[in-house]
Amino acid sequence: MTTPPLSPVEIFQHVRMVLGMILGLSVTRLLNGLVKIIQHPGTARPDAVHIGWVLNMLLTLVHFWWWQCWLAEVPHWTFEIYLFLVVYMIFLFFLCALLFPDTISDYSGYRDFFMSRRKWFFGVLAATVVFDLIDTLIKGPAHYALFSEEYWFRVPVYLCLCAVAAWSSNRRFQMAFVTVALLYNVSWIVRHFNTLN
Repeated sequence: MTTPPLSPVEIFQHVRMVLGMILGLSVTRLLNGLVKIIQHPGTARPDAVHIGWVLNMLLTLVHFWWWQCWLAEVPHWTFEIYLFLVVYMIFLFFLCALLFPDTISDYSGYRDFFMSRRKWFFGVLAATVVFDLIDTLIKGPAHYALFSEEYWFRVPVYLCLCAVAAWSSNRRFQMAFVTVALLYNVSWIVRHFNTLN
């Protein structure tokens, strides 16, 4: 006797659970890092650019979990789609680990650490932008039609900004980028993802 095939909704529930485990590790990493800064402010000096990216990543992770509800619309699941989503989530975890490593004892503070690892951080961040584009396409035309031309403009602009940020140590640019990224992220969520209906 063969078992009946799982429905797309049942597969989605399984995929969502696996993604949730990696997402939970990512959020935990960020929250633990923030708590350490509060508990031991003299051990590693906080930095506005670094904290800005931490807040941006927290928002991105919460938003990631929210927008993945649209995966319930995927009519046919394959291992490739599942693997892609797991790798996407792993990249997001890498960003969190790059923001809060196990120790920064070799650095004078989070500013020094972040700037010395900015090529890694912005390289992985650029990869997540590409993964987001593919993720959007997986969800189908009805999903990406929600975003209009803004989405297709936003992707290359974000990639260019990541490239500049990876190479530039200019403090004003770094501060401007994280501020604009955080504000735009909030704006994007409010305008496009306020409801799942």
